[in-house]
Amino acid sequence: MGKIMTDIKYLIDKNGRAKAVVIPIEIWNKIMPNDTDNLETISESLEDYCLNKAMDEAKSTPLLDRATALKLLEEE
Repeated sequence: MGKIMTDIKYLIDKNGRAKAVVIPIEIWNKIMPNDTDNLETISESLEDYCLNKAMDEAKSTPLLDRATALKLLEEE
């Protein structure tokens, strides 16, 4: 399988408000199972996809030492 396009487009109304999102079919097919037919299944599939993406990104993120982590938490 080739590189997945990540160009997400937003459809905007005449007032500049986002009304819809268009994603490449390659991403849609990764997120949604073929038998998705109800909102609950779509919601669960989307949540699973996002959590898996976050975990994959976290693997490449350096761990902070305790002092640095606490300092960051204090700033928020």
